Amino acid sequence: MKFIKKLIRWIVVAFFASTILSVVALRFIPVWFTPLMFIRCYQQVKEDRELRMSHHWVSLDRISEHMPVAVIASEDANFLSHHGFDFKAIESAAKRNMQHPEKQKLGASTISQQTAKNVFLWPGRSWLRKGLEVYFTALIELLWSKERIMEVYLNSIETGEGIYGIEAVANENWGLRAGQLSESQCALIAVTLPNPRKFSSKHPSAYMQKRQQRILREMKFVRKSMKHANRLKY
Repeated sequence: MKFIKKLIRWIVVAFFASTILSVVALRFIPVWFTPLMFIRCYQQVKEDRELRMSHHWVSLDRISEHMPVAVIASEDANFLSHHGFDFKAIESAAKRNMQHPEKQKLGASTISQQTAKNVFLWPGRSWLRKGLEVYFTALIELLWSKERIMEVYLNSIETGEGIYGIEAVANENWGLRAGQLSESQCALIAVTLPNPRKFSSKHPSAYMQKRQQRILREMKFVRKSMKHANRLKY
């Protein structure tokens, strides 16, 4: 019994030490690969499809200034003010899902939560994965700046079939660098993020174009809040 208790204690210590060190290291080191990238490669091989993975890390200052504004407008309006979790959005989504169970469920994951999931975890809805997401979200909010969270997010998000990050999607879809993207292109990329393998920023549907215009309007309000908060320089 003593051996088991000691083993459990060492497992717990090793878990916290390794995860904290990983988060500290990735505050400075580019994230070249994520679990999702390897999962998608495995799925491609399993389904006998062409193996494809396009990903190019770039620093935040080499990404169009419109891109952080677009993803905040689309994915997480309170990114600059919350500490990892938007409890008002969670409450609103929960009420809507209960009132309309027949409709597609709304999520309330913040950019911080999505970054934690993309970099450290795997896709899924189990309680274990959700618990780990909460843990890693708290860690990156504590140990990273908002700028670093945004930088890692924009470099790790899935932006198309086998495409990851803003630099890769800019190059694949328009032959551009991430810093050359226009405001409209950034808004269009933001439209695809809920389902980047279904929605293509290269061939937008009428629905996507309508959603793009809405994001462009919302970006004006985001810029005002950014100036007021004096964050992310945009």
